[in-house]
Amino acid sequence: MDTAVAQQPRWELYRVLAEPVRLRLLALAAEEELAIGELAGLLGESQPNVSRHVTPLKQAGLVLVRREGTRALVRIAEAAAADPVIADALASGRSLCEAEGSLARIREVLRERDEVAREFFARDRASAREAPEPAGATGAYLAALARLLPDRRLAVDAGTGDGGLLDVLAPSFERVVAVDRSGVQLEKARARVARRGFANVTLLKSELDAPELREQVGKGGADVVIASRLLHHAPRPVDLVRQLALLARKGSAQPSAAGRREAAAGGAILIIDYARHDDESMRDEADLWLGFDPAELRRFAREADLGDPEVFRLPSALCGGGKDSHLPWQVLVARRK
Repeated sequence: MDTAVAQQPRWELYRVLAEPVRLRLLALAAEEELAIGELAGLLGESQPNVSRHVTPLKQAGLVLVRREGTRALVRIAEAAAADPVIADALASGRSLCEAEGSLARIREVLRERDEVAREFFARDRASAREAPEPAGATGAYLAALARLLPDRRLAVDAGTGDGGLLDVLAPSFERVVAVDRSGVQLEKARARVARRGFANVTLLKSELDAPELREQVGKGGADVVIASRLLHHAPRPVDLVRQLALLARKGSAQPSAAGRREAAAGGAILIIDYARHDDESMRDEADLWLGFDPAELRRFAREADLGDPEVFRLPSALCGGGKDSHLPWQVLVARRK
C-alpha cells in the first residue's frame, strides 16, 4: 500500500472521500491521466474548483499530480486501490460517472487530443521540422554500414511525415514500409522517394493499427520499427507504443548447437522523442506532451510487453537545425518478446 495512504488516520480518509465530486474525480483519474482542464470539462466544474478538490486527494496520497509546462496532470496513485476503503470509493465514483456519462466522455477527450495533431499535419505548409537534405556521401556510408546489421529485411517508418528518415532507412534495409495518416505529408515523402530513386520503399496512408499496414508488414513482422518524434503527438502514448510493438517480429525459441532451446530476439522498436522540457511554444506544433522522462518510456515499453528497454540521450549537435533542435532528444530501444 502507498505509504501516504497507510499513514492517513481512517477518519481523515473518510472525510476526504465524503465529497461526491472527489469520488467522481478519483474514478476519472483511475481511468486516464487527465489535465485539470480536461477534468473540469468532464465534471462540469470550474478549473479552480477541480484544483481545490485535487489538493486533499493528493495530500491523502490517493492521486499523483505532475506538472507539464503550465498544465497539471492528475492520475490515481497505483497502490491506492489496494486499500478496501478506497476501492469501495472508486466503485462508488465509477457508478456516479457512468450514470452521468462522464466516464464514456473520456474517449471524446482522447479524440480531441488526437484531432489537434491530425489537423496540424493536414495543413499544406512547410514544416520547421522537415529533415534537411543529407550531407555529401552520407547515404553511401549508410549503405556500406548496413551490411553489418544482422537483420535488415524489413523496416517500418511509423509517422514518416516528409520522409526524412527514409534517407537513412532505404539504403540500410532491403525493404521499407513508410506509413503516415496525413495525405499531405505522404505527398512530400513521395516526392523525396522519387528524387532519391528509392525503389525499395512502400508508402502507405494508414493508421498504425489498420489491417492494410499489417498486410504490408506480413505475418513475420518487421526487423525494426522506428517512430521519430511521433510519441509526443499521441493522445495516449502507451497505446502508440503497443501499436508499434505489434508490427515487430516476435521473439522465438530456437535450438542451439547443444540442442537446448534458446530465445531468439524479436524485432526492435526504436523511438526517438524529446526528454521532458518546458517549452510551451511547442504546443503550437501540435505537441500534446512536452517530452517524457526516461522512466515513463521504460514503463510504456513494459506495458507494451517489450523486453530490455534502454533509454539514452542524443548529443545536441546531432539534433538538426529545426525549431525543435534546442530540445533534449532521447531514444528508447526495446525488443518484442
